[in-house]
Amino acid sequence: MFGKKKLSEEVVLDVLRTVEDPDLHKDIVELGFVKDLKISGDTVSFKVELTTPACPVKDQLKAECENKVSQLPGVEKVEVEMTAQVRGRDLPPGGLLPGVKNILAVASGKGGVGKSTTAINLALALKNTGAKVGLLDADVYGPSMAMMFGLEGQPEVTPERKIKPLEGYGVKVLSMGFLADESRPVIWRGPMVHGLLQQFLKDGDWGELDYLVIDLPPGTGDAQLSISQLIPITGAAIVTTPQDISLLDARKGLKTFFTLKVPVIGIIENMSYFICDNCGTRHEIFRHGGGKKAAGELEVPFLGEIPLDPSIVMGGDEGTPIVHEKPDSPVTKAYSDVAGQIAAQLSIIQAGGGPGGQPGSGAKPIMPEPLDWK
Repeated sequence: MFGKKKLSEEVVLDVLRTVEDPDLHKDIVELGFVKDLKISGDTVSFKVELTTPACPVKDQLKAECENKVSQLPGVEKVEVEMTAQVRGRDLPPGGLLPGVKNILAVASGKGGVGKSTTAINLALALKNTGAKVGLLDADVYGPSMAMMFGLEGQPEVTPERKIKPLEGYGVKVLSMGFLADESRPVIWRGPMVHGLLQQFLKDGDWGELDYLVIDLPPGTGDAQLSISQLIPITGAAIVTTPQDISLLDARKGLKTFFTLKVPVIGIIENMSYFICDNCGTRHEIFRHGGGKKAAGELEVPFLGEIPLDPSIVMGGDEGTPIVHEKPDSPVTKAYSDVAGQIAAQLSIIQAGGGPGGQPGSGAKPIMPEPLDWK
């Protein structure tokens, strides 16, 4: 294919131009992924710098690079180092969260679908890839992150009047649960909710983050409206369960984000199935496949399935989320797979919103016209 050209950096780059990122649909040279290319005798070494450490096709890209370069005449050894640099947002001067590159909203059309559990385990799965992650508990009326992270106490306030998030398992966390008496209900009108969320976003000392995960309250209401007005959310993921009633509400939640001009990156089906410990049989307790069907109908990516497992509930109750407590479990792998799909969709949006979704699905994040954040 490349004849008997003398081995050079340009010859290596030519063959690497045939390696395409399956999500961004451009070759890795054009995308600027290839760094520090060196040729020393019969050894070729270079780095491939991806847009997220959670890239689901990282191993696939590395293998393709090694295979193609190794076939060049004169090459005996190929050394490929996979790195990542998460891409950031273009923000107006003086905007909120200047050090945050991606903002992911996790939402649901109704309560009881495991949205908060999904949000915390996705945040931990992203953190486990090496990313810097924060989590904002925007469920003002039912904050749960303090208990689920096993955190106690109130955030410190710096001399600059910044609120320092608490840290749980390497994730920065702010929640109404750190401020309110857990035995007393929060009875607030909309403007008070807006004010608290604005304070968490404006005065929170978040620092530099690759991803800020926002756990929104269920349904559609003040928090969703406030968050979408205050900050440019990179993308929203909708959590649902397979039942028809849950999917009906998920559709409403998804369409709410369309109305608010927030990109929708896809649907996650939680409590998708149960694997019996004794016999290993898969049981679809709440039906199955509804989330994928809804994603197809609404033309958004299907981000994956999370199984029903008692360990997930126990981990949340005891302040030890399953992704942290059982890093090698099938459930943790499921969360990690979904986190990889989410990271891929956010990278697609940061690259300009080109075609994406799961390989071969043709699905892509819904990209509305941007709001005026000024």
